[in-house]
Amino acid sequence: MNMKKIITTVLLTVMAFINVNAQKTAGSYDANAKKLLDAVSAKFKTYKSVQGKFALKIENSGGKTLGSKTGTVYMKGNKYRISVTGQEIYSDGNSVWSYDKSSNEVTINKIDPNANSITPQKLFTNFYDKDFLYKLNGLVKNAGKYMNEVELTPVDKTKAFFKILLYIDNNSIVSTKLFEKTGNKYTYSTTSLTGNTNVPDATFIFDAKKYAGVEVVDLR
Repeated sequence: MNMKKIITTVLLTVMAFINVNAQKTAGSYDANAKKLLDAVSAKFKTYKSVQGKFALKIENSGGKTLGSKTGTVYMKGNKYRISVTGQEIYSDGNSVWSYDKSSNEVTINKIDPNANSITPQKLFTNFYDKDFLYKLNGLVKNAGKYMNEVELTPVDKTKAFFKILLYIDNNSIVSTKLFEKTGNKYTYSTTSLTGNTNVPDATFIFDAKKYAGVEVVDLR
């Protein structure tokens, strides 16, 4: 999985729980998981904006660390911005700017609400219902503390990953583990998360003037 896909994974884990509407679909419905995810959703619906910091660790099947990243995320309505070392992604709800520092290049894409690609708009609706089966595994010890573990498995078995574990404490997802079929594991942890912060709309728009000599590839 390349870094752009890793960033997409981070986006999923940060945002996928914003709105969870469970269906009684055969094999997918777990009343306890639904109750917990609904509580997570309800808590986040009280936030008009979110600002957070996260850490991402990548390991191989033998447990060897392949890399680690830290970053920040901002969300406001259907707008978002994710920043990690060497890469930034901006979206104002209409367009997405993906900036790669090493090449000093930004690629701009138009958001198509009817496309099959992952977009914040789709994550704000019934993302889990369409793409995952889920169940509550109960209390487990994570980072030295007992918290609830929810297991997700993709409906589409051709996905590169076969399982995601969510660790929930105080109605917030504090850690997520994604397991690839190759054996690699991606662990995302929230180091801080603050709701209802003052986040200007300009935060979600890439300003080329701040990046001297940046190459702009506009695909809109």
